[in-house]
Amino acid sequence: MVPGEPRSGPEAQPAPDPDPAPPAGPSEHPPPAEVVLPCLDEAAALPWVLGRIPAGWRAIVVDNGSTDDSGAIAAGLGARVVTEPRRGFGAACHAGLSAAEAEFVCFCDCDGSLDPALLPPMVEAVRSGAADLVLGRRRPTGAGAWPLHARAGNAAVARMLRRRTGVRLRDIGPMRAARRAALLGLGLTDRRSGYPLQMVVRAADAGWRISEVDVAYRPRSGRSKVTGTWRGTWTAVRDMRAVLRQPPAPAPPPPPPGRPR
Repeated sequence: MVPGEPRSGPEAQPAPDPDPAPPAGPSEHPPPAEVVLPCLDEAAALPWVLGRIPAGWRAIVVDNGSTDDSGAIAAGLGARVVTEPRRGFGAACHAGLSAAEAEFVCFCDCDGSLDPALLPPMVEAVRSGAADLVLGRRRPTGAGAWPLHARAGNAAVARMLRRRTGVRLRDIGPMRAARRAALLGLGLTDRRSGYPLQMVVRAADAGWRISEVDVAYRPRSGRSKVTGTWRGTWTAVRDMRAVLRQPPAPAPPPPPPGRPR
């Protein structure tokens, strides 16, 4: 599966609008980590997803135009809700990243296909200095969790990534963890399906250590808004090919080192 994105559409990628301003003033005691959950009409999945957020962490649900009261449900379950009116998976992800305050930020789909309870070891790998960016390699646990056309699209993107950067990954999945300041320093500009891949490409260009760990991949709640169809998958792959054609961006400062390995 190409990283799940909360909407589809073949329209051309618009120039990114200014990012939403972060909340007025930092929290007095930011949580140790935050989980960004891009959301479009995920009311059915939200109770389970938010119930799996690790204790002491904070969920940031980015409502990207839901019509099923997802935002109100998330707020009622204790999540911080950020509204992002610009349609696009990348727009929702970056709004959450911009609003985050914790040292470590994770990303996870909001449809129940991925378990946020699996994130702490990924954050620990970043904290310890074993990696700068950790991705979850999806391992299907049920029939229909990862349709054939979505797997094919993901494999094609992984091959293109290897040719472009030399980084060998088996999955360009949406679950990941890194330091917030370092992610912001990458200067990510894609606001559609290419956002997860642009993060990896720019991290590779900056010399980050990128690793992946296996994570269970469950059948999602409801029908995928992109990879549930061949057309949606192709649109996502097209967005990612555009990312891979971009010239390397100026190298940002390296992430701060973790504890010695």
